[in-house]
Amino acid sequence: MNNNIAYFVLRLSMGVNLLGHGLARIPKLSVFAEGMTKGFEKSWLPEPFVQTFSTTLPFLEFIIGAMLVAGFKTRIANIAGAVLIIMLLFGSSTVENWEVMGIQMIYAIFFYILITKIDDNCYSLDKKIIDKNDD
Repeated sequence: MNNNIAYFVLRLSMGVNLLGHGLARIPKLSVFAEGMTKGFEKSWLPEPFVQTFSTTLPFLEFIIGAMLVAGFKTRIANIAGAVLIIMLLFGSSTVENWEVMGIQMIYAIFFYILITKIDDNCYSLDKKIIDKNDD
C-alpha cells in the first residue's frame, strides 16, 4: 500500500512538473523557442534543428506531463519522459552547460525509479482500464 502511494506521489510530481513546463511555455512559444535557439548559438547543432526542437519541446512536456498526472499509458509516458531527458542532456552537453545537466540527471533518476517500480502504479487510469477489462 505505501509503495502504491509513494509511486502515485512521485508519478504525480513528475507529471505536474512537466505539465507546468509545457503550460508556462506554450503561451509564449515563439519567445521560448527564440531564447533557446539563441542559447545554442555556440553549439555545433544546426539552428533549424534547435528551432524545431525548441518549438516542439513545450508540447512534448505538456503531453507527457498530462499522461503522468492521469496515469494514462504510464509506461509509455515514463519512457518518453526519459528519452526527452536524454535529448535535453545531449543538447546541454553541446553547450557545456554542466550545471543544467546535473539537474537533468536528477530527472533521469526519477524516471529510472518510475520505470522500475511500474508495478506499484495502482492509482491511475491504467489501473482503472485494466480492472474494467477484467470484469
